[in-house]
Amino acid sequence: LWVLIHRGPLKMSRKEVYDLSIFVAAGVLIGGRMVEVIFYEWSYYGSHLWHIPALWLGGMSTHGILLGALSGTFLFCIRHRRRFLEIADVIVTAGAFIMGVGRLGNFIDGQIVGRVTQMWWGVRFPDLEGFRHPVVLYDGLKNLSLIPFLVFIRNRKPPPGVVLAHAILWYGFLRIFVDFFREYRTAFFGFPPGQELNVFMTLLGLFMLWWFYNKRRAYRDKGIQDTRVPLRVSGGSGL
Repeated sequence: LWVLIHRGPLKMSRKEVYDLSIFVAAGVLIGGRMVEVIFYEWSYYGSHLWHIPALWLGGMSTHGILLGALSGTFLFCIRHRRRFLEIADVIVTAGAFIMGVGRLGNFIDGQIVGRVTQMWWGVRFPDLEGFRHPVVLYDGLKNLSLIPFLVFIRNRKPPPGVVLAHAILWYGFLRIFVDFFREYRTAFFGFPPGQELNVFMTLLGLFMLWWFYNKRRAYRDKGIQDTRVPLRVSGGSGL
């Protein structure tokens, strides 16, 4: 829906938007499952390889979902000869909303739990002792808070890729603090697997910001202007 509303500046047809949705959905399923299996649950799936494709049994990594969504977008761009960064800068805002709302599902299902706490907002989960931090609600609020920030960055007309870089940077950096309240069941090279991925995303986002802003000078030297239309939050064809 978000891309349909903003397909004008992207010069995308409705068919292309629907095709993009299919590519992204497929990437989410594959990427989310693979990262979950390899980084989080390999101790189980390593001896139960036939359960890896069993998506109906549950088990999806949010880091993998992000990776898969961007991979699906990249493959779509190759297929339709589109500019990846231009499209990625738009869909990451919708991605922040989906990831935020998706955390409500995690909370209802009780899949991801936090550490034991004495705070008054602690939550009791079935089959677990004590009150726990509702860590997925912390993460969901973090994701939703990225939306106005990403729209603000986009409206400043930065170089292509900057909005994507900000999304990667702040998702990873802020989640480092959120995950301090999470109870991990496994470790990866002695560290919680989620934290390693958070640090990697933070460093990657910083590098991408440096890279894309550094290219701005080259654009200016060549006299290239950014003709993208800013995203709007109300009125007209905006959302």
